[in-house]
Amino acid sequence: MRPEACVSESADKRSNFARRLKQARLGRGLTQAQLGVLAGMEPDVASTRINQYERGVHEPRSATAKQLAEALGVPAAFLYTDDDLLAKLLLRWGSLTKQQKRELVKLVEATPGK
Repeated sequence: MRPEACVSESADKRSNFARRLKQARLGRGLTQAQLGVLAGMEPDVASTRINQYERGVHEPRSATAKQLAEALGVPAAFLYTDDDLLAKLLLRWGSLTKQQKRELVKLVEATPGK
C-alpha cells in the first residue's frame, strides 16, 4: 500500500471531533499545550490531552468540548459536523452581526426545500 493511502485511511478513521479540533487549533495558530491551558486544563497535562483528542484516542465530555470551542472561538457544533459546507458556515457565524444572522436565516427559510 502506498504511504499516502495509509495517511488518508488513518485520517478517515479519526472522528469528526478530532479532525475539526486540530483544524480549528491550527487555524488559530495555537500549540496543543496552549489550547489546553486556554480551555482550563492544568499545564502539565494540557498537551497530552489535546493530542489524544486530536488523534481520536479519547473524545472529551460535552463540558470540555464547550470549553475547547470557546477557547478556539468556534461554535461547539463546528467540532462535531461532518459536513464541510456547514463547517464553513459555522466558522463564519460567529463573526456575523445579529442582523446578518437574521438575514441569513430568512434567506435559508425562503429557499425551497427538497
